[in-house]
Amino acid sequence: MDTRDGVAVAGPRGLVGSALLRRLAADGRDRVLPLGRAEADLRDPAATLRWFLEHRPARVYVAAAVVGGIQANIERPVEFLRDNLLIATSVLEAARAAGVKKLLYLGSSCIYPREAPQPIREDALLTGPLEPTNEPYAIAKIAGVRLAQAYRRQYGCEFISAMPTNLYGPGDKFDLRTSHVLPALIRRFHEAGRDGAASVTVWGTGAPRREFLHVDDLADALVCLMDRYDGDSPVNVGTGVDLTIAELAAKVRDLAAPGTRIEFDPSRPDGVPRKLLDVSRLTALGWRPRISLDEGIRSTLAWYRQHLQHGQDNR
Repeated sequence: MDTRDGVAVAGPRGLVGSALLRRLAADGRDRVLPLGRAEADLRDPAATLRWFLEHRPARVYVAAAVVGGIQANIERPVEFLRDNLLIATSVLEAARAAGVKKLLYLGSSCIYPREAPQPIREDALLTGPLEPTNEPYAIAKIAGVRLAQAYRRQYGCEFISAMPTNLYGPGDKFDLRTSHVLPALIRRFHEAGRDGAASVTVWGTGAPRREFLHVDDLADALVCLMDRYDGDSPVNVGTGVDLTIAELAAKVRDLAAPGTRIEFDPSRPDGVPRKLLDVSRLTALGWRPRISLDEGIRSTLAWYRQHLQHGQDNR
């Protein structure tokens, strides 16, 4: 008799992992097993395997990763490449060895070519050069996706992959050196409003177009994929709607520091000109996002300010 039960969330204290814990707790169907640094170093194959053999989860979400924005990728390419490769190889092999029934590996939309046709379909993977500013992270995530496919083909493992667009929400990192664009804008404009600053400088030209998904919507989509999808191909997760960085900055400014002037610094990198996902494969499963960008920015700004009041800046 198979006594395995429970669902493991690798990376439970990060942006995505904490959202998954909230979503799974609200659902109430599963015994949830957090799998973070306190439980095992996921870069260590032996430690990871010991945890899997002891706990025998039935399903696994792999949300553990070393992540960051453009500046962090530029400064720490070894960690972004090495550590993410180690996490993928350790967790997927341990899942296979422990007989996990189903695993969802979380990739990233940055794995697609810099000049991919828009909106980006899943079959655009490996059809062109990557964006240089996040290449180490992208290479590691591509390897993770391909590894999940390889385990499926060689061992018959029910491993699937999801490719989320740019994420934001409660639990994000707001350190200006390492954070992604939206949390960085929230912090910059909050501080401008607090200090009465006349202007805020935004990296790049403001022209690149980006798509943003609230992390609670992502968690809901991942549960949907775990329940309804069992294909070899990765699945894009996003809203199917994008806007320019200039438009995004204006939205944050209007909520956090109305009247503040926005100045752009074109000497800083823009990154990919446009990154909009084709989400038709996901919507065919019946899933749609619920949280609008305006609502999501407002609630994330409120969350950030609440944590500042409690002496936490979540850097």
